[in-house]
Amino acid sequence: MNINLDGLDIRYTESEPRDRHALLLSPWPESLYAWEPMWAELTAAAHVVAVDLPGFGGSEGSSEALTPRAAGRFVLRFMDALGLDKVHVVGPDVGTSASLFAAAQQPERFHSIVIGGGGASADLALGEPLAGWVTEPDISWYKSNADQVMRMTLENIFPATPLGEHVRDDYVASYAGPRFAESMRYVRTYPEELVALEPLLPAIQTPVRIIYPERDLVVPRPHAEYLAARLPHSSLDVLDAGHFAWEENPKGYASLVLDWWERHQPIER
Repeated sequence: MNINLDGLDIRYTESEPRDRHALLLSPWPESLYAWEPMWAELTAAAHVVAVDLPGFGGSEGSSEALTPRAAGRFVLRFMDALGLDKVHVVGPDVGTSASLFAAAQQPERFHSIVIGGGGASADLALGEPLAGWVTEPDISWYKSNADQVMRMTLENIFPATPLGEHVRDDYVASYAGPRFAESMRYVRTYPEELVALEPLLPAIQTPVRIIYPERDLVVPRPHAEYLAARLPHSSLDVLDAGHFAWEENPKGYASLVLDWWERHQPIER
């Protein structure tokens, strides 16, 4: 389903109503289909809304929307539009910085946060290909070679269950043509945006679980440790997976998410 928000066509999906509410932010360069492997487990415990952030997946973007701070503001406006007063947020990858900016702005809107696999500090090294995507002086090649980028991405996802054709097709379609190059704007703002995020971290009182996939070569462990050292109510948990942990180890990932929800909003059975 789609909603028009701030003049942008935004794609999302949601499950049946329940007492607990959760918001899932899609990773990059994927889409809300990244949550399919654990959808049944998460929706059994909460009313779940999965959304493609502006410029990612099936959501329309703009240059102004493709920064972590703007994404954080979007999260709050999206919650308002759907009537979500307070939620659990799961925001891996690009959702890491977006979730933290949102919580820094309106902490009362969040029961808990689960993040990880996203850049946290501009002073820490990133792995490839992300490091090149952030610093490459000329990204014109990406404007006409998105198919090669997505083929590489798909070859580096090692899911517990093979990706369905509908999932693969959606990932490729989401970043076809100039879309991938446009989506790169987000991570290319890391040098400025992550500096702006740093002083906000100690004041975030929301409980944050940081999931570090132990075989993640894209975002090294120091980024997770950096957040854990600065967020006052955080837990750093290591998961047996590569960078795409939500698809490579969905059972383990879902278990950590559900445990965090139950710790910070127990529901009477």
